[in-house]
Amino acid sequence: MDEFGMDGLDRLRHYWELNQKLILGMLGVVLAAAIIGFFTWRARIEASSSAAGRLAEASVQFWQGNYQGSLGIAQQVAGQHGGTPAGVDAWRLIGDNQYWLGQFKDAAASYRKFLDRRKRGVLADAVRRSLAYALESDRQFDEAARIYLDLATRLDRESAADCLLGAARCLRAAGRAAEAANLYRRVASDFGETGSARMARIYLAETSVTRLR
Repeated sequence: MDEFGMDGLDRLRHYWELNQKLILGMLGVVLAAAIIGFFTWRARIEASSSAAGRLAEASVQFWQGNYQGSLGIAQQVAGQHGGTPAGVDAWRLIGDNQYWLGQFKDAAASYRKFLDRRKRGVLADAVRRSLAYALESDRQFDEAARIYLDLATRLDRESAADCLLGAARCLRAAGRAAEAANLYRRVASDFGETGSARMARIYLAETSVTRLR
């Protein structure tokens, strides 16, 4: 090996002797961070998998009509795994169970917790619709009507007609009969082939008969 090569090796050896503790320490920190990161990632995957399994169990209970049992499991998932996708979705199922148990105010609160965490998308709009149903059942007609009207601007035709009918129903219950009648007419004329339009025409016929008496 030539003199230049020997000088390079000597400088490298000298550098190592001076800095080996620092280099080894830095390598140890990097390795520790990698190990911690791996186990954290694996723990999250396991937690997410466990939460999804429990939520699936709660869903089965719901569709079997065991709303109280489903509610208990879904509440555990939301409480123990709130940071996972299943933990977020649990609030939707909690609201569904509370709705069918007649706990309309609690159902509305649970739907809002879901929407606080997931604001956009098809599922979010489905939960907003459930929120409107819960508010209507809790006799919060003005707020329910507002949500129905907002949803009607972006849902498919059949669903939009149903939401407009829901808004009309709420306005009528809130004593805003003229606004309700306008919505019924809109549904009857713009959505003539839907079941909602047939219901709107029935209401308009009933009110016409009432006025003639």
